[in-house]
Amino acid sequence: MRIDKLSKEETKHFFDAVLALENVDECYGFFDDLMTLKEMKVFVTRLTVAEMLLEGKTYQEIEKRTQASTAIISRVKRSIEEGNGSYEMLRERVMNDK
Repeated sequence: MRIDKLSKEETKHFFDAVLALENVDECYGFFDDLMTLKEMKVFVTRLTVAEMLLEGKTYQEIEKRTQASTAIISRVKRSIEEGNGSYEMLRERVMNDK
C-alpha cells in the first residue's frame, strides 16, 4: 500500500478520528474544518469518477459530468485495477444500504 509510506501512528490516529464521527452532519463539520473547498472537490470528484468507471461509463461521459481531466480518470482507473478494492467495496456497501 502506498499509504504505508506515511507515519503509521499519525495515520492510524487520523483514521480513528474519522471512524469516531457518528453521522453525516459530523462528517460535514469535520471535513469542512479539515479541507479547503478545492481539496474536498478533488476527493468528491475522484469518488464520482470511480463510481462512473465501475458503472462502465466512458471517459467522455465522465469528463462531461465531472469536468475531471483524462489524467485523473486514468489514475482512478489504475487504482480500481491495481489498488486495494476499496472503491468496489464501498460501492457495494452503499448500494446495499439503499
